[in-house]
Amino acid sequence: MLKNIALICASLSVASTAPAREANLEPAECGPVYTHIFVIVEENKDFSQVMDPAIAPNISRLANEYASADNFFGEEHPSEANYLALLGGDTFGIHDDDAFYCTPGSTAAHCNHAREPGYVDHTVNAAHLGDQLRGKGLSWKGYYESLPEPGSLAVLSGDSRVGRGSGLSALYASKHSGFANFRDVQIDPARSSLLVGFEQLDADIAVGKLPAFALIVPNQCNEMHGLFGIGVPGDCTILNTRRLITRGDRVVGELVAKLQATADWRSHENMAIVITFDEGSGGSKGGCCSVTPGASSNYGGGHIPTIVITNHGPRGLRDATPYNHYSLLRTIEDAFRITEHLRRAGDSAGGVVSMTPLFQAR
Repeated sequence: MLKNIALICASLSVASTAPAREANLEPAECGPVYTHIFVIVEENKDFSQVMDPAIAPNISRLANEYASADNFFGEEHPSEANYLALLGGDTFGIHDDDAFYCTPGSTAAHCNHAREPGYVDHTVNAAHLGDQLRGKGLSWKGYYESLPEPGSLAVLSGDSRVGRGSGLSALYASKHSGFANFRDVQIDPARSSLLVGFEQLDADIAVGKLPAFALIVPNQCNEMHGLFGIGVPGDCTILNTRRLITRGDRVVGELVAKLQATADWRSHENMAIVITFDEGSGGSKGGCCSVTPGASSNYGGGHIPTIVITNHGPRGLRDATPYNHYSLLRTIEDAFRITEHLRRAGDSAGGVVSMTPLFQAR
């Protein structure tokens, strides 16, 4: 059935949805079916900081060669809620980077904002993209560099060579997980076991068993976040933005090259690699698409780079349409023929649209 839908949609005129209605298809169902989509998330940098070939040659090259969403925005600051937006279609009222187990009034470690007004549970009891994929019989994984062990629900994980595992020197931080915030991942070993390290990414590539969807997050030295403390390398220090971006760009280039070397990339099936960021730098504002500009948070997390690299898709495309993580989630749902959009991913009235031009197969 999916291939039949793909064939019908491939014959439709972009300018008209009438043929789709005649085929009993909703316009959102049109667009190519994807077998694999991998989302690489980088951290805390504005579009203007990264899209410079002298600083980030790999990202700049990929943006020019494939497809760039030139008006893509985060939802808010700081990091955690943006990952939830991508995976769950909402920020769920979370406006800080406290640990996923924190509750209002908690005095537990890493619950630094728990006594503030309006604080909400940081464990989210709601469906996420992984649940949707599972419902379709499709596989998913979260690949996190420097995760202590498969299935780990650690909040922070350090390295004896880099600080002592504090929030400023931990290589892995669960605030950049997204999946760890969801209750069913926390309590179900079958789901938590899908949170794995980069060693497993290499192993899955080697045996040709990559999941349908993967969230890929380098550690805080390699995702442009940066660290501060004893033993932090010069190109990881949060104080040296230029070197930090160049280091992250190198790692992104290596990850993309690994994925493009797979049989999946060379196949006739559609595969996409998305490079995006959680938010812009510092307190940068600006947003689109189902955010609340007048709120103290959820006002938009800044203008961030997002590049879509496809094996059969557009080349040299610059798309100026306003998008954000809700748009990306909606697009992933459409590409896997998931018929219901999670929460704000379905907010068409709020300006959330699928990123169809960047994923359209040639």
